[in-house]
Amino acid sequence: MSDSGQVPWPAGLIRTERLLLREPEARDRTTFIELLASPEVHTYLGGPRPRDEIEREMPEVPERRPGSFVVELDGAMIGQVLLRRATGHRRPAAVGKADLGYLFLPEVWGRGYATEACAAVLGWFDGVLPGEPVVLTTQSANVGSMRLAAKLGFTEVERFHAWGAEQWLGLRPPAT
Repeated sequence: MSDSGQVPWPAGLIRTERLLLREPEARDRTTFIELLASPEVHTYLGGPRPRDEIEREMPEVPERRPGSFVVELDGAMIGQVLLRRATGHRRPAAVGKADLGYLFLPEVWGRGYATEACAAVLGWFDGVLPGEPVVLTTQSANVGSMRLAAKLGFTEVERFHAWGAEQWLGLRPPAT
């Protein structure tokens, strides 16, 4: 996880029943561009970025840093789970805590992959940094993310207005 010298990285492979979580590779670049340029993926994230801008800025091997996991299904990238330290968060309750984020291709939504992948990353996190809470922020209008947060054990800390919409901040207490 970024901003923490305590975490061994790369994390190695994390396998779930259906998925493989791993570090990004050059072959994932096209899917990262698709995720960042997708209007559907960014409905609740302020809108997509222009594809040509992303293609110019995206390095050959995308997002290769602690806490960035590619989610792979049957040999193909379908999404990303990201854990990073919330150093510049707008809400004091989140500052300094691990912040969970995720993006998945629209064609795989509704199949439980996000839940499976995020649970695996949180399990890894609990093993390397036991006793640390995790936060998650989403628009309260994003019903799917609200359901996912509940399944993963996040509970509401507060709601606030930012980026032109009501936001929900949840906290997952440290694993015991």
